[in-house]
Amino acid sequence: MTFNVKEQTNNVINFIRKYYKENNLGGVILGISGGKDSAVVAALFTKALGCENVIGVTLPCHSKDKDKVDAKKVSDYYGFKLYNLDLTNTFDSFVKEIEKLGNFSEENKKNSDINLKPRLRMSALYYLASLFSSVNNKTYLVAGTSNKCELYVGYFTKGGDSVHDISPIADFTVEEVIKIGEYLSVPFEVLHKAPNDGLSNMTDEEKLGVKYSDIAKYMEHHNSVEESIREKIEKLHNSNLHKFVIPTYRRD
Repeated sequence: MTFNVKEQTNNVINFIRKYYKENNLGGVILGISGGKDSAVVAALFTKALGCENVIGVTLPCHSKDKDKVDAKKVSDYYGFKLYNLDLTNTFDSFVKEIEKLGNFSEENKKNSDINLKPRLRMSALYYLASLFSSVNNKTYLVAGTSNKCELYVGYFTKGGDSVHDISPIADFTVEEVIKIGEYLSVPFEVLHKAPNDGLSNMTDEEKLGVKYSDIAKYMEHHNSVEESIREKIEKLHNSNLHKFVIPTYRRD
């Protein structure tokens, strides 16, 4: 099926406007990572609500300076306010307290450290959403920036980037997100930068062991990728199903 980028972009913009109007909402807060997903989400909200109602936040945490530079390119282009809230000391303080609990190896702590960063970032975004709601006397939501490919294989952190109030690109593959970004004139170097989590010094595809294009093909037709790739995607999807549903006991 041909992807009609103009139609789909306008549909998302209207979806945002309708939801905000129906719920008497005022603005949006989102983390600007310097990558394509957050840039496209920022562009969509700027078109839907106006740049004066969009607040971007860079949240470095032992991060590359280049990410902050690219985030500034996005905010400058679309004209929304960009704040920087450095979480490096907060992260270090947390890890220092953990060290008091036992002598854990770096390998033991690796995954916990990686996932702590998005959890701190989401706490920061919700704090700022509440703060600016009070300061500006209008309700701000926290926007999610995950795309369909990431979500399918569970490439997100529970209690981190999985937490948000509105999700505009969750039904678009990486390729479709790029097309929307091109349509909205997202700065080229940001839109086409190799996706990475800004946490582990690896690209997303290196961490996953599969390409986003193959995930998109698989979602469209399971047999459209080679068996070894199909097995990797299915393993990722199945091993992360617990991230989508919280088992809750219900009395009879």
